[in-house]
Amino acid sequence: MAGLESRLKIRLFNRSTRSVALTPAGARYVERIAPALAEIRRASEEIATQPDAPTGTLRISAPQECVSLLYEPLIETYLRRYPQMRLDITSESRMVDIVAEGYDAGIRLAESVPQDMIAVELTGDIRMLVVATPDYFAEHGIPQSPEDLLRHKSVGMRMSHGGIYHWELERHQQKLRVNVPPRIVLNEMRAIHRAALSGVGIAFVSDWFAREDIASGRLISVLDEWCPAFGGLRLYYPGRRHVPPGLKAFIDLVHEIQAR
Repeated sequence: MAGLESRLKIRLFNRSTRSVALTPAGARYVERIAPALAEIRRASEEIATQPDAPTGTLRISAPQECVSLLYEPLIETYLRRYPQMRLDITSESRMVDIVAEGYDAGIRLAESVPQDMIAVELTGDIRMLVVATPDYFAEHGIPQSPEDLLRHKSVGMRMSHGGIYHWELERHQQKLRVNVPPRIVLNEMRAIHRAALSGVGIAFVSDWFAREDIASGRLISVLDEWCPAFGGLRLYYPGRRHVPPGLKAFIDLVHEIQAR
């Protein structure tokens, strides 16, 4: 109040040790600004009671191989339902600090989500499967144990840190990491899947890619008992009080699709 009186160069209140009262000038000032204050209050109440309309850009960091899998129906439906929203999805294999790099949310496997983030389930459990074509197995034999894999040629995966991925197998609490000799090395799961279909070698691929080919007989899955399921994809975001409207709409759509 003292600052306002200083700017107006007029006393608005008479103050004593026991009371504060408006001066005649102060009373006129309040009378003049009262309608504007009431309008501001009504506007604030109106905005607060209306749902936030999603507009703007939603930035998401996601693994290279998952965006095409999530396009239908999630991404396609989101863009159609919220025409004022723009999706900016960066696909890369490295683990990203979404807060430091300015993303609204990230998508990663459940085991990779930072503990201080809020996670929303995008997919159920997934499995990595050992697969090859019928012709490949007819020529090279079917492995009966993880050790047999060492006699095969694989479609290897190059990791983001530069090393080649060692296949992680597990059965009855026994965990193995098998370095199957690669005939070709690729750094993207979809390309590895295609190479397996071409008969280049035996591959370790996600059941997202291999499921239909196994059902049709184009690929054969072996050593299934060594390939347990694990937590699938999660959408995650910082645990803050206010979730941006565009992200909230995206999360609500995830729940809607899962409930179908």
